[in-house]
Amino acid sequence: MRSDNIKKGIARTPHRSLLMATGVSKKNMNSPFIGIASSFSDLVPGHIGLRDLERQIEKGIHTGGGQSFIFGVPAVCDGIAMGHDGMRYSLPSRDLIADCVETVANAHQLDGLVLLSNCDKITPAMLIAAARINIPCIIVTAGPMLDGESRCEKLSMIKGAFEAVGKYRNGIISESRLLELEEASCPSAGACQGLYTANTMACLTEVIGMSLPHCATAAAVSSEKRRIAFDSGIQIVELVKKCKKPLDIINKDSLRNAIIADLGMGGSTNSFLHILAIANAAGIGDDTPNGISLNDFEELSHKIHQFVKLEPSNDISMTQFHNAGGVNAVLKELLINVPEFKDLEGVALAKTSEIVKNAYVNENIIHNYKEPFTTKPGLGILYGNISPEGSVIKISAVDESCYEFEGKAKTFNSEEDAMKALENDKIKEGDVIVIRYEGPKGGPGMREMLAPTSLLVGKGLGTKAALITDGRFSGGTRGICVGHICPEAANGGMIALIEDGDIIKIDINKRTLDLMVDGETLSKRRAKLKPYTIKYKGLLGKYARTVSDASHGAIV
Repeated sequence: MRSDNIKKGIARTPHRSLLMATGVSKKNMNSPFIGIASSFSDLVPGHIGLRDLERQIEKGIHTGGGQSFIFGVPAVCDGIAMGHDGMRYSLPSRDLIADCVETVANAHQLDGLVLLSNCDKITPAMLIAAARINIPCIIVTAGPMLDGESRCEKLSMIKGAFEAVGKYRNGIISESRLLELEEASCPSAGACQGLYTANTMACLTEVIGMSLPHCATAAAVSSEKRRIAFDSGIQIVELVKKCKKPLDIINKDSLRNAIIADLGMGGSTNSFLHILAIANAAGIGDDTPNGISLNDFEELSHKIHQFVKLEPSNDISMTQFHNAGGVNAVLKELLINVPEFKDLEGVALAKTSEIVKNAYVNENIIHNYKEPFTTKPGLGILYGNISPEGSVIKISAVDESCYEFEGKAKTFNSEEDAMKALENDKIKEGDVIVIRYEGPKGGPGMREMLAPTSLLVGKGLGTKAALITDGRFSGGTRGICVGHICPEAANGGMIALIEDGDIIKIDINKRTLDLMVDGETLSKRRAKLKPYTIKYKGLLGKYARTVSDASHGAIV
């Protein structure tokens, strides 16, 4: 065992003494040492229930014959961090968390890890860490929160709270109703109720094979989740005994499977960033022969139908998706109908073809793949002179009447400036809001912008105005919203040259994003463009100096 490096031999007497100080018995000194990397936090709704799951995992590890050790990692709630300077820290926290897990696991020579996670950047961070360290690992995602309800109206964090702000400001609801929605929208522990980034990444973790069946969708407060946590504790000891490592599971085929499932379900655009970063950590990034790149998303986006449509694109919550068959049902449809989807039986931690073959499928929610919601995928890559290196749109969240949109630019150099314009009714039908200097370097931190997109929808402009940015969006975003524009403004991208009144064309059918301005005019603008300067110190300054662009996963 790897842990023998800290517990075997005369020279390790001091090490054993220190381990005994933690409560390890002499008998358990010979057991596999299993870390539980927990992102428990009283600050994050998705993580407030993790103390209970820690105990269940711990019981499972000891039942399986291992010795458990819990250690903590940071967690950021994107919903709470959103709309102010705190959101700059969300994406950088992904790499910080991966560093924390790597540091503890390697410094203490752990034999295996249970990675206990839930929200937006934490789950991909755990996958990145697993790929880096490459010791036996299993991921437990804590699951979605219960649906909200008020006056028999089903609610979610997005449709009950964020969009309520726009409705109130537009005079659609009263202040008293706003306060009712505020109180009822998030009724329990867990990740927010729709297929936003947290739940998208949980589902893709299960698709890849790094978590047990049903883990992604079982509610955070359910007894089923507690049982999954317990079983994961038992399973990690088996993985250590079999020496089954993450890089036996995370490979090009399993990551392409994740991309296919993401496109079929219409998940969060943030998954593009995270899958590229996971591929890089696994040594199969776009700088390697036959690695995963944005081209994989582009290629597959022309082939995959969207056969699942969940909130925010629909009114179906994660709870309903779970009851309809969840990830196993999705795998069943993909394995039968999509030649590009690989049967990785024997690779995933526990999934067997028998489980998938016999999966229950409620076709009212998880359509037969041959009878999809749309033959368009849930996500798409747009290229053009604004985004020669790619940009991302959540096609599933765009009304089909808006697949071709042309409008006049209204430019803003920060999210805050755009929000002021929205709040003061300066955005009208036919406008294209341009928010720049919000990319990985320019932000820094590539802030997630749910507030302006929700306000746009709440004000009734979801099909009448568009928004493009070198920043990124929440998985809960709806409307004609294009993000991840590369190159970003801070790197001199075309988005930095756009001026108010310029015509911008978005064509989802052709996958294009273009600025209708002649080359001579653009050359004159470029000559006047001032180089971007990094204004932050500390973590954000370091991040801005070292981060790659979004088309490479915003890795550092």
